[in-house]
Amino acid sequence: MATALFELNPNLDRAALAKRFAADKRMQVENILTDATARELREIMMRGTEWGVALQAGATAQPKGWRGRDLQDPAQGRQVVELVKETDKAAAARDYAYRSNRYSLVEGLQKGWDPGGPHELLLEYLNAPDFMEIMRDITGIPDLVKADGHASCFGPNHFLGKHNDSHVAEGWRIAYVLNLTIDDWYPDWGGYLVFYDEAGNIETGFMPRFNTLNLFLVPQDHAVTYVPPFAPRGRYAISGWLRDR
Repeated sequence: MATALFELNPNLDRAALAKRFAADKRMQVENILTDATARELREIMMRGTEWGVALQAGATAQPKGWRGRDLQDPAQGRQVVELVKETDKAAAARDYAYRSNRYSLVEGLQKGWDPGGPHELLLEYLNAPDFMEIMRDITGIPDLVKADGHASCFGPNHFLGKHNDSHVAEGWRIAYVLNLTIDDWYPDWGGYLVFYDEAGNIETGFMPRFNTLNLFLVPQDHAVTYVPPFAPRGRYAISGWLRDR
């Protein structure tokens, strides 16, 4: 029998989770999915995803993205290399920057990248009544109506600079990260989701732990820490925002 793609853990204590979120406005929900479906999703991330590149070099610069097949064009590849250098310069100048591998679930659906494929189905599951209901229950926000999302892989030399997700006009209420990381992720490999106070101290850091859902109210200052060159490729996740419109 085929493994289901997305099945919530039926043993989650919603009341206890809601109490924690109400107190802290950010949390990790461990074992959010059944183990079998989480492993199936990770397999799709590892072996069934056409990874592209996403980056931005400066808060006022436009974000850039390429599909995996686009990178086979030498001219496109050279452009990516040059823009990667620009992300280094922006980060060194204390400006906003990021770079990672990405596959947009929304753009893939809109442009028909893989009709009926697992990425389209995943976006449907993220917007299904069961998932939206538990998200409303945990966050205490009854206005949540939909989720967007993208698959991400933070590999060696990837990072996401400090920012706050202040896109209130677009309906962003809650940021989520469904971690599908390889087993036994080690702290020295980076890739942590960290939150800052006004003085720049790290208040909280979330390890990218397999089958764990990070949730946090936006806006909040946060970042994904640098993944060093010696780290394995394995910080996989589905990320996005829960929206009220």
